[in-house]
Amino acid sequence: MYHCIVNPSARSGKGKDIWKKLELKFHEKGIDYTAHMTKGPGDATALAKSITSSNSNTKIVVLGGDGTLNEVMNGITDFDKTIVGYIPIGSSNDFARDLSYPQNIDTLLDAILEGKVLRKLDLGKLTYNSMTAPMSRLHEKEISKTRIFDVSSGIGFDAAVCEEALSSGTKNFLNRIGLGKLTYGLIAVRQLLKADKIPCDIELDNGEVIHLKRFIFIAAMIHHYEGGGFNFAPKADLTDGKFDLVYAGDMPPLRMMFALPFSFFGNYYWIKGIGHHTVKKVTIKPLLPMLVHTDGEVSVKSDNITLECLQKKLQLMC
Repeated sequence: MYHCIVNPSARSGKGKDIWKKLELKFHEKGIDYTAHMTKGPGDATALAKSITSSNSNTKIVVLGGDGTLNEVMNGITDFDKTIVGYIPIGSSNDFARDLSYPQNIDTLLDAILEGKVLRKLDLGKLTYNSMTAPMSRLHEKEISKTRIFDVSSGIGFDAAVCEEALSSGTKNFLNRIGLGKLTYGLIAVRQLLKADKIPCDIELDNGEVIHLKRFIFIAAMIHHYEGGGFNFAPKADLTDGKFDLVYAGDMPPLRMMFALPFSFFGNYYWIKGIGHHTVKKVTIKPLLPMLVHTDGEVSVKSDNITLECLQKKLQLMC
């Protein structure tokens, strides 16, 4: 039995067309399935929790973007008994970008219907050691103190970009004309110019503390890309049980503007003010509460978060 969690509004409604293709293949192969359509924020989490709460082996297929996949990750109750197939139909698709997915959608669907675990990837766990009452413009009804992520988690500038993109008319317009990937780049430039620059301490798992007088963003990267294709972690290993922790701080906005194009191609560590470490666990403490994202999903601000890597926790059918 396959449980299919479908975001029908993904990529301005094209999710429905891809779902019809998959549904036809289920019928052709005589495979049992149940379809679950999401209607709003938090639905995919609730569905995944209900599906996996039976404590039996489960197959889940996710049709949606990085946000839908993130919600499913946060609903799965037992990753050891759950295998996941993912069909990327979002505007950024950063999760799938590293995985060399076949260009032909039928090839991807056939691989998922084999029902075998083809790879195991790291996941991340965010813990809010504190959180603020103000919430993002789009958020789930209940905010958990912990969140799972499969691509990246960040605090500061990149989270502010994600928060604006979640409710951006620009994103909806660009999706309709097939240019949704440009959303994050356009918003990034605007956010960079107005982003707050405050002090922050980064506590690494080896005991080292990095103090930034003015931090711009800090991101724990499992995958190479976030924000619709920015290659923030070009050397990231998806299975080593560690993050590539990257940050920008103590640098003027103009230098960060200079760094953005280089970061898109994964060549920016040499720029003064950019830092990079490989860690299993990190605690981040900005002076004031800042927006935090997990895979582009933003709920609250925090001035104290801990991020840790869960090695090879996600079992993928594709």
